[in-house]
Amino acid sequence: MSRPGRVRILLVPGSTRRGSTNLAAMRTAHELERDGISTQLFTGLADLPLFSPDDDYEPLPAPVVELRREIARSDGVLFSTPEYMGTLPGGFKNLLEWTVGGPEMDAKPVSWINVAPEGRGDGAQQTLESVLGYLGARPMEPAGRRVYVPRKAIGEDGRIEDADVRAKIEDAVRTFSVQIE
Repeated sequence: MSRPGRVRILLVPGSTRRGSTNLAAMRTAHELERDGISTQLFTGLADLPLFSPDDDYEPLPAPVVELRREIARSDGVLFSTPEYMGTLPGGFKNLLEWTVGGPEMDAKPVSWINVAPEGRGDGAQQTLESVLGYLGARPMEPAGRRVYVPRKAIGEDGRIEDADVRAKIEDAVRTFSVQIE
């Protein structure tokens, strides 16, 4: 957990794609300067082995240990995931499955940013909310904030340059942090 007076948020992008708008949103959330909030960007999604309940015992694979440790150290988890074929991408669902065997997500405050344009990404958002319920996580209202990130808002370095989009991401992080304090 974070030190007194400071909220620690784990940022989890749900895409393995280097040019992902979801990764750009979480990277932007991580880089914005703010008092009273610290963030940790989880970048180990592609390193996680395929989940099997048979493997969910000590010693756990190192990437799983890192994931669970980062969740346990955080006061809340903020997700951003793309939608593939109407639902969560398999790699991201795999990440969530690795959290089933540990207590880290139980009652953990969670929220998410949907970076898709209106009318897209709703299937992934609904599935995420359902899966988080099975994990015993605690979605903070208003969970599921939409912050559309058009590709043209992202610079060559993979960072969001558009001031309006950056401000909306900042507002989502601040709102979430206030809810979990």
